[in-house]
Amino acid sequence: MESYYNRKEVSNSDLTELKNLLYPQPQYGDKEQAFKFGTLVDALITEPDRVDLFNFRVDDVQYIEDDFCLAIEMRKSLMAESRKDKFLDSVLKLSETQKTSIRQKQAFNYSGFDYILDTRCKWDWFIGTMNFGGDLKTTAATSQKEFEEAVDFFDWDRSRAWYMDIVGSDRDFIYAISKKNCKVFKYFINRGDKTYQRGKEKYNELAFKYWQLII
Repeated sequence: MESYYNRKEVSNSDLTELKNLLYPQPQYGDKEQAFKFGTLVDALITEPDRVDLFNFRVDDVQYIEDDFCLAIEMRKSLMAESRKDKFLDSVLKLSETQKTSIRQKQAFNYSGFDYILDTRCKWDWFIGTMNFGGDLKTTAATSQKEFEEAVDFFDWDRSRAWYMDIVGSDRDFIYAISKKNCKVFKYFINRGDKTYQRGKEKYNELAFKYWQLII
C-alpha cells in the first residue's frame, strides 16, 4: 500500500487534496477518524489478512474495541446482504481486491484544450474478466436517499468516473454500509449517465488545474 501512495501518477485522492486547497470548506466531524474507521472496514472485508482481531489492529494501527465491534457488525450486514443480492454475491466471489490500475499518458480535454496525465487508481473490487469494478464505503447515512445525496456531496461520483476512465469500463458500482444502523446501500453507474457525466465534469476541472501546476 505504501508503494502505491508513493507513485507519481495522479490519483483521485490527489485531486481531492487539490480541491481542498483551492476551495476550502468547513469540516464536519473528525475527518481523520472517519478515514481510519473506513480503513478498518475496508481491511476486514477486502484484506482480512491485515487484521489482528485479538489485539484490535490493522497492520501497526491500533483501534479501540468499540470500533472493531461496530466494523465487524457492518461486515456481517454486508455478508447477510450478499445472500439476498446475487450481484453482490458475485462481486465478493469473483473480484480481485485492492487492485491497482495505471494508465500512462491518459488523454484529457478541458474546454477544447488537449493535455495528458499519467493516472492511477486502487480498486476495492475489480472483476478482471469483465473489466469493471466498484467501491466499498462507510457512511453516516441511514436511508438510501441520504446515501445518494452523499454520492454527490463527497464526490464519490468523481472517483467512480475517474476509475472508469482509467480502465475504460462502461459500468461501476458503490456499496456502502451505514455506521449508524448497519444498513447496506448500493448505487450503480453507467457510462454516459447523469452520475458519470457529473463525476467526469468534476474531475476534468481538477485534473486540468493539476496539470497546470506540474507543467
